[in-house]
Amino acid sequence: MLKIGAGTGFAGDRIEPALALVENGNIDYLILEGLAERTIALSQQQKRMNPDLGFNEYLEERIRLLLPSLLSHNVRLITNMGAANPTAAARKIQEVAEEMELDCKVAAVIGDDVLSKLNPHVIVHETQKPVEEYTPLISANAYLGAEAILPALESGADIIVTGRVADPSLFLAPMIHHYQWDQTNYQLLGQGTLVGHLLECAGQVTGGYFADPLYKPVDHLDNLGFPIASVKEDGTAILTKLRGTGGVVNAMTVKEQLLYEVHDPTSYFTPDCVADFSTVIIEEVGPDTVKVQGATGRKRPDTLKVSLGYHAGYLGEGEISYAGSTATERGQLAADILEKRLGGMGDEVKIDLIGSTSLHHGEHEGFRPYEVRLRVASLCPSRKEAVRIGHEVEALYTNGPAGGGGVRKRVEEVIGVVSTFMDRSLITSHSELLEESSWQQSN
Repeated sequence: MLKIGAGTGFAGDRIEPALALVENGNIDYLILEGLAERTIALSQQQKRMNPDLGFNEYLEERIRLLLPSLLSHNVRLITNMGAANPTAAARKIQEVAEEMELDCKVAAVIGDDVLSKLNPHVIVHETQKPVEEYTPLISANAYLGAEAILPALESGADIIVTGRVADPSLFLAPMIHHYQWDQTNYQLLGQGTLVGHLLECAGQVTGGYFADPLYKPVDHLDNLGFPIASVKEDGTAILTKLRGTGGVVNAMTVKEQLLYEVHDPTSYFTPDCVADFSTVIIEEVGPDTVKVQGATGRKRPDTLKVSLGYHAGYLGEGEISYAGSTATERGQLAADILEKRLGGMGDEVKIDLIGSTSLHHGEHEGFRPYEVRLRVASLCPSRKEAVRIGHEVEALYTNGPAGGGGVRKRVEEVIGVVSTFMDRSLITSHSELLEESSWQQSN
């Protein structure tokens, strides 16, 4: 039976649970998912400044930790931590392997960067405006599917690094490869996509994002275990976690993750198929052990989603705190002052009292917080205008009201993210198996 472990659920996730999976999970594959829509646009910026960068900032650190155990336990790694530069990421992994005197075959999956192929007149999905209105464009990356990873798997690579690949596809690829599934058998692909979707956020399905101490208590989150899926040839899977780790795997955690980011459970579009999760059967078959089956699928879409990153301006922010019995009133007075001083900047200035009105508009009846933090933010067309936000907040120190403290201010470039679609026939992917290093050749 094929066993796949989910080692990370986002770019900055903890890595210790992944190491535990490799050393104690008896898994065949470890998947590190670490690429969000905005992440790859930021990575493209790094690549423009330095062609040897553009991959996940934690890649080297994580490879150094995992590589000896991956190789000694014969666990293959698939990760999208290549971000905007999978080739450079693969080279970095090879450098680490050579330094550690370890034999390691590394492959990079290329082809998701479609910026040069993008039609400027194509329509943006969210706004129905043409792409040319979102300039300057920083990135355009297509969501590749499992088929893009298969050649790298067939090459025998120990580590496969990709750029933008759909999250479930990272997990589906080893299922297709291991069981030699027919890629037009959409029922199998739908079931495999279900398994991938349940694993893609790692600790979410083992109780991390599920936990609420009053209504949904989860024990030992400080030692949260990450999930393992044991997948049969028919796509049926058993989800579990390592014994002795914190968290929980039950019908409720699985159902919450099943619906996560799924707008229509009957038509979940991926590059591999249109999955139907409406017929899924979730069954608890033991402690921290859940059986999932019953997903189906239909023919894959003729287009691929393309995530676009563009320069959207500069975010100016300023914060200051007030405490005591009149904290809310002084915070509101400060807000009123700033609203007048920054009024010429239009409707883009957002003013919140964190602890009172930032998440819920208006105070709850009878609730008077003893401390609030005023936050002012605005998306500005120029850095100069953005700097003004923090400057005006800082001036409240001596300009009133009384007792403000803990000022924080910052300015950052904002990367906007929108999406469009491209005919998959225009997108060509391929894998590059890096040549063995001189140290590997000599051994």
